[in-house]
Amino acid sequence: MKVVSFIPIKLNNQRLPGKNLLPLNGKPLCDYIFETVCNVDEIDERYVYCSDESIKSYTALYEHRGLRFLKRDKYLDGFQVKGLEIIDYFLRDVMADIYVLTHTTQPFTKSESISKSLHNVMSGEYDSAFSAVCLRDYMWYQGRPFNYDMKDIPRSQDLEPVYMETGAFFIFRREVFTQTGQRIGKRPYICEVDQFEAIDIDTAEDFAFAEAAMSYLAGK
Repeated sequence: MKVVSFIPIKLNNQRLPGKNLLPLNGKPLCDYIFETVCNVDEIDERYVYCSDESIKSYTALYEHRGLRFLKRDKYLDGFQVKGLEIIDYFLRDVMADIYVLTHTTQPFTKSESISKSLHNVMSGEYDSAFSAVCLRDYMWYQGRPFNYDMKDIPRSQDLEPVYMETGAFFIFRREVFTQTGQRIGKRPYICEVDQFEAIDIDTAEDFAFAEAAMSYLAGK
């Protein structure tokens, strides 16, 4: 069973230009996820999927640990291109039984979370896995309560949980995507992560929050 991880990176970001290379606690942001995937022993091949070869100066430090640069079509850097299209291109480029998709924008992703989720998919019990935060709050959707009855309001700890995808990682069998066009199958394993691991950097405010979180965790 071949397991491949890939990290899609583009360097022409709109909301926070150059965010994937910004220094966070003295290291380029991309280094954190590079280190994370290199620490997952179950992964057979690891790729950074980018159109710009200048990223190779960052991946070079991890080549001895199996991280490779794979050049992708410049078209995939377009601002209107969706994530599923990037997955489709990668699956055409690299054959595998199971894929692990991670992102540079979530530097607190833990290798242990990926490994645990990967084991669940490899076992055959689940066809996919993803990271999520478990929310037990009073949720509304389309103008009405989503997970509680206003005439019989339960304690918050008794609410039905609602799971929010964090996007830190998605793990899926090849046939899940080729047959359904989805990164999550019909039998997903939901890996609960904490609010730190869920931090996602898209804006300058997100980056400042990540810096504060990094300082807090370093001081614990």
